[in-house]
Amino acid sequence: MRCALVEPFAGIAGDMTVGALLDLGFPLEELRKGLAGLPLSGYGISAERVVRGAFRGTRFLVRVEEDPPHRHLSQVREILARGGLPPRVRERAERAFVRLAEAEARAHGTGPEEVHFHEVGAVDAVVDIVGAALGLEYFGVEEVRFTRIRLGTGEVECAHGRIPVPAPGTLELVRDLPVLLAEGEGETTTPTGAALLAAWGSPVGEALAFRPGPCGYGAGSREGTTLPNLLRVTLGETGGEAADDEVWELAANLDDQSPEGAAHAVERLLEEGALDAWLGPVVMKKGRPGVVLHALAPWPRVRELERTIFAETTTFGVRRSRHPRTVLARERVEVSTPYGTVRVKVGRLGGRTMSRSPEFEDCARRAREHGVPLPEVYAAALSALPVDLLAEDAESLPEDVRGTPEPDPEA
Repeated sequence: MRCALVEPFAGIAGDMTVGALLDLGFPLEELRKGLAGLPLSGYGISAERVVRGAFRGTRFLVRVEEDPPHRHLSQVREILARGGLPPRVRERAERAFVRLAEAEARAHGTGPEEVHFHEVGAVDAVVDIVGAALGLEYFGVEEVRFTRIRLGTGEVECAHGRIPVPAPGTLELVRDLPVLLAEGEGETTTPTGAALLAAWGSPVGEALAFRPGPCGYGAGSREGTTLPNLLRVTLGETGGEAADDEVWELAANLDDQSPEGAAHAVERLLEEGALDAWLGPVVMKKGRPGVVLHALAPWPRVRELERTIFAETTTFGVRRSRHPRTVLARERVEVSTPYGTVRVKVGRLGGRTMSRSPEFEDCARRAREHGVPLPEVYAAALSALPVDLLAEDAESLPEDVRGTPEPDPEA
C-alpha cells in the first residue's frame, strides 16, 4: 500500500506539509490547477528553496490580499463542495475541517457548527488543507502514518489574545496521540498541522513494516531554532510482510435497543469504515439482557464511527481502547474452478502461507449461477490453489494465479 510517513520532529503546520509534498516532486502548477476551482479569490501561492539549519527544504507561501472573513464549518463545506475536487481530496479536506471544528468547539464550550474559524477558516488555511490533500492524491497515497509530534511550549498570539502553547485546539486534536513538549521552542505544531495528522493518519506505534522511497522536507518560517524548522515526509510501501500495527476498539452497552436497530448499527459502522463490527450478549444491571456493540477502527475513523454509534443507537457513552496487533501480509489471487473464476484471500507470514479463504460473494454468486451448494464451490476454489507454490514468495507464482497486495477492509 502506498504510504506517506510524516515525521513532525520539529512540529508541523499546514504550509510545511504542502512544502514537503512540493519538495517530493508535486508540481506547483498541478497544485494551482487543483485549487483553481475553489470559490476563493484574493490570494496567490509560490514556493522557494530555503535552508533551515544545515538542511535544504521547500517553503510554501500563500499571499492573501485582504483580511479574510470568519467562516463557519458549513461555509467551508460549501467551498469544498463547489471546488470540483476529486472525491478523495474533498473527503480528506472536509474531514480535517470537521476535526478542527470539533476541537475548537470542545475548547470553547460550544458546538462544531457554531465555531467561527478565525485563522483556521481563512484563505491560507483552506489552501493549505486542500493543497496537502491534492499532494497526497497526486502521489496515490492511501495511508498516512506519523511519528511523535513535537508540540512546543510557551505562549502565542492568536485571534483570542495571548494563549498557552500548545493552543487549546491543538491539545484537543492530539488527544491519545504520541507527543513531545519542546521547552522554550514556542509553537511548533499549529492547529491546522495537528488536524491533518488527526484526520488523515495514525501513529506508527512500536514498529512499522515500511519500504522507504523518496523523502521531502517542508520548511517553516522560523530560523535559528534548536532543531531545523522542517517537516519530513517519506513516500514508501507498506503491507509486504506481516506488520505490527495498532487498532482502536469502540464499545457501547445497549439494554434498551431493538434487535433490528442493533443489527442496523453494525451495518452502518461497516459502511462508515470500521475494520470489523459485531454484537455480544451480556446480562446487565437489574438482570436485563443486553448486547455490547463493538467496532474496530484505524485512528482516522474513530471520531466518525463514534458519531455513528451515537446517531444509530440509544447509548450515552462509547468506550475506547487501543490494541497493538500483528497483521498478516494479504493478497488476493484469482483461481479457475469448474464454476468460474473465484478470488481467494491469502495471508502470509515470512513468505509462508498461513491462511487461505475464498471470497464469500464470489462463491455465493457461482453457486447460484450453477445451482450447486455453496460448500462445493468453496472446496473447488481451495483445491484450485497451488498450495505448494503459495508457500513461497509471490513472485514464484504462475501468472494466472499471481496476486497483487492490497489492503483488507476485514482486518
